[in-house]
Amino acid sequence: MLFLLLFAPLTLMAGQGNPSLEAIAKALNAGDADALSKYFADNVEISILDNEQVVPKAKATETIRSFFNSSKPKSFSQVHQGTSRENSDQYCIGNMSAANGSYRVYIYLKVNGASASIQEIRFDKG
Repeated sequence: MLFLLLFAPLTLMAGQGNPSLEAIAKALNAGDADALSKYFADNVEISILDNEQVVPKAKATETIRSFFNSSKPKSFSQVHQGTSRENSDQYCIGNMSAANGSYRVYIYLKVNGASASIQEIRFDKG
């Protein structure tokens, strides 16, 4: 059974809380491609089961919507999050339970001031 974790751990302790990471997790939990797309960068690297591509934001939204339609998410739980050593960019690793199995989800966020945008999102069979 997967539990939805609260998103306070590392980033809030470091004084770099990112409310967008919580919103991203909620969008994944709900399988809401439109809510997730609000956080996409202009170009997003998407990898779904080893099918990797870099696409513009609109195409990324379509790709994720199609993936969610074929693999309807049931829940998402964060396993780990952190900040890159070189800068304030953040990453999140979690597990998504879907109608057709489970996926390991990796998200890389580019932080620019008070905002963050998804540069990369990966879905690997878990």
